[in-house]
Amino acid sequence: MALINRASREISCKIVFYGPGLGGKTTNLRQIYQKVDPQAKSQLISLATELDRTLFFDFMPLDLGTIQGYKTKFHLYTVPGQVFYNASRKLVLRGVDGIVFVADSQQERYEDTLASFANLKENLAEMSLSLDTVPLVIQYNKRDLPNIVSLDELKSQLNGNNLPDFEAVASQGIGVFETLKEIARQVLGNVGKRSI
Repeated sequence: MALINRASREISCKIVFYGPGLGGKTTNLRQIYQKVDPQAKSQLISLATELDRTLFFDFMPLDLGTIQGYKTKFHLYTVPGQVFYNASRKLVLRGVDGIVFVADSQQERYEDTLASFANLKENLAEMSLSLDTVPLVIQYNKRDLPNIVSLDELKSQLNGNNLPDFEAVASQGIGVFETLKEIARQVLGNVGKRSI
């Protein structure tokens, strides 16, 4: 849940990028980091292995300026994609305000994508949360590659609730900011429902 500090008039929201290993979660954060105004961001912190795979999480604070008289910040996190880091995934999910699920469109990564989505639901359930209560945007990444699952198939397996979703090529920045804007809109909409 977003942290609202009325004394200092600050709001902090946590957005988590979730998905299979090497699906593009860190690439999304790197694209955001590269293109956002330097005054609106702090350092991108990435704890990766030598193979450039996220070990624990990536983290990037993003200052949105003042909204309704409150200084508003988003804390963007990624989870490790590998199954054996599930305890880390759970820790990163704690206190989440919104989730971007980054689906890897490659056919050879399809089962991993579906397993990661099921894992997201399981981890949320352990925290008494669900995709019905936490804002979610789905990003279908790597749409530029030749060997990809059809968009209809991905949507049928991942988006039965007709949630906001976007096609993306995160390595080129395509679909990255559309995804971020939509999850930001949903999260801030939830904050606005609370009396600030």
